[in-house]
Amino acid sequence: MGLIHIEMFTTLDFVGQAPGGPDEDPAGFPYGGWQAPLMDELTGAQIGAAYEDTDALLLGRRTYDIFAAYWPHQEGGEDNGIATLFNGVPKYVASRGRPDLAWAGSTQLGPDLAAAVREIRERHEHVKVVGSLNLVQTLLREKLFDRLDLWVHPIVLGVGKKVFDEGTVPTSLELLAPPAAGPKGTVYLRYGLADGIPATGDMSAPDRGAASAG
Repeated sequence: MGLIHIEMFTTLDFVGQAPGGPDEDPAGFPYGGWQAPLMDELTGAQIGAAYEDTDALLLGRRTYDIFAAYWPHQEGGEDNGIATLFNGVPKYVASRGRPDLAWAGSTQLGPDLAAAVREIRERHEHVKVVGSLNLVQTLLREKLFDRLDLWVHPIVLGVGKKVFDEGTVPTSLELLAPPAAGPKGTVYLRYGLADGIPATGDMSAPDRGAASAG
């Protein structure tokens, strides 16, 4: 069975809306493109490495439309490696509407998202979810993911769609690799879905108190 990887860029207050550019998701959001000034070579290399084993993309409608208008025209350009990868792998689109699936290799998922994700897992080894914030929130809520890669950027915006929004369910994660910080302050965190839900405790218990006092 394959793995569903969520690749997500976020601010310190967990805004994930429109990191790539002003026109990505402009509705009521004045900070589109907030990620660009914070990119550096290390972060770029991390992102490239995260995509290397991709054998399918799972995208929401808005992200699909943006990608479909851009990546097919980038072969041979500056982003040739990612363009070749994205253009060559199957693309699965979660949408309630009727998207134009002109991008080669694109398929719209059926209305039962959980069943569709299970089927994709059986067909592919590493399915990457890029952008697609509304879809990501559904995957988080339904625990329909296996890996969560977060690039946390050193800014606070105060407005915008959140990665972890209302309706997110209690979920346990495990850190898969040590955090890695880039020269501009972006921290790369790699998590895997863990069993169970977050535990609770009492910091005033005797053993906890002794540890805290030390």
